[in-house]
Amino acid sequence: MIRGGVRLGCLRPLVAAGRPLASPVEPRRQFRTCESRQRDRFQDFGKEMAEFREKLKEALPGSDWNPLGISKDLPPEWADIVIVGGGIIGWSIAFWLKMKEPQRDALRVVVVERDLQYTKASTVLSVGGIRQQFSLPENIKMSQFSAEFLRSINDYLGVFNEPPIDVQFNPSGYLFLASEEGAAVLEGNVKIQRTEGAEVSLLSPAQLKKKFPWLNTDGVALASYGLENEGWFDPWTLLNALRRKAISMGVFQSLGEVKSFHCSTTEMVTKDGETVNFSRIMVANVQMPDSIEYSPIQCSIVVNAAGAWSGRVAEMAGIGTGPPESLEEIKLPVEPKKRYVYVWNCPDGPGLETPMLIDTTGAYFRREGLGGNYLGSMSPTEEEEPDIQDLEVDHEFFQEKVWPKLAHRVPAFESLKVRSSWAGYYDYNTFDQNPVIGTHPLVQNLYFASGFSGHGLQHSLAVGKCITELILDGEYKTIDLGRFSFDRLIKDKPILERNII
Repeated sequence: MIRGGVRLGCLRPLVAAGRPLASPVEPRRQFRTCESRQRDRFQDFGKEMAEFREKLKEALPGSDWNPLGISKDLPPEWADIVIVGGGIIGWSIAFWLKMKEPQRDALRVVVVERDLQYTKASTVLSVGGIRQQFSLPENIKMSQFSAEFLRSINDYLGVFNEPPIDVQFNPSGYLFLASEEGAAVLEGNVKIQRTEGAEVSLLSPAQLKKKFPWLNTDGVALASYGLENEGWFDPWTLLNALRRKAISMGVFQSLGEVKSFHCSTTEMVTKDGETVNFSRIMVANVQMPDSIEYSPIQCSIVVNAAGAWSGRVAEMAGIGTGPPESLEEIKLPVEPKKRYVYVWNCPDGPGLETPMLIDTTGAYFRREGLGGNYLGSMSPTEEEEPDIQDLEVDHEFFQEKVWPKLAHRVPAFESLKVRSSWAGYYDYNTFDQNPVIGTHPLVQNLYFASGFSGHGLQHSLAVGKCITELILDGEYKTIDLGRFSFDRLIKDKPILERNII
């Protein structure tokens, strides 16, 4: 771990000592020849090879094939910090690391992502919501931080000569409905939210009906309505803005997948005679796409931001693979869960002031653009959990489970027509549905930022800054996220969030 006052240059592996910093565009070191007469023979080699490629391309008109193509996404040979996962969490961490470095290129940061088209990424397949209506103060504070960031996004993420960023934030708020059984919990949640400075209103069924006349209030005893800093925005725009800014600040982007780690291990024996193995990740092995080739990155710190697949990444470092009743046996309990999103049209549906509504049954919906379009869904029960091998959508789930609940709550939805749908993955923490953030007690240079269980997008900006503080300062300064550490898994003390969608 890097502590305050320690020179950042000490982070680099010894083999990297004295190397000039590479450009993000050219991650590999330039080829050097010895100072001899033979050097003249290769002086114009690069120029001649470039001309040779152009001639070959001209000989193959209409083809994009490059016989001697060079991948621009090869990782550098070494890095101070390797971030596994180039989703919204990974790029937020990369951005904040470069923001906090004392001078340009003081830190070499690499983000490794296997799918730069983001075809299956949780970030871009989410519904883009942001809310302060949580029951844990830490979750409320992270959403508040993100809302303030989004308000000044161009001050943070603007890039010279690039158009201004517009995440299309829609501040329509969240509306939580509670039955008689859930009213006390909802009221308790609102009390916590108000203590943290959130503007949330409690509405009776009569007040609810007056404000939203399209709503059927049968079975509703109480509702909470967010008055500011809640709504939804475009996840794809935020992801690209973070990535573009981080790369402009010197972060390396590598297309590939981390398949294994090389670790050094130190064995220690406790006074009770128990053997404990402490380890450090020395090398991250990146497999290049459509290839059996591996590119090793020597590194000082690794951040596991692999989302739904972060449990597998943890196993590569030996976490959860040890003998029974040992610390090494405790795994990172994060796994993928598939969730559906449906888009429908209803010309007579709720109007422009429609909030993100969460029903007493768990079904939810929000407006999607103009023209009477909406999107929504609900989480399945444990018995209904779908297969995660693909992202195929179960349309019967909407017809049988979601639609009846929506039509009961909004009678106009009786005549809706489904237009499209998609599925995405939650990085689901099976232990307590809250993130695991911070270090591991045995793998000393591995940091976690995963297990958000559907809240990663809205908390990404805060998490990125907090993890950066933990890495570079050795402590949290903006928001204390110590309760989300791996230690709670060891102590078997879950932290439960009552407002899970």
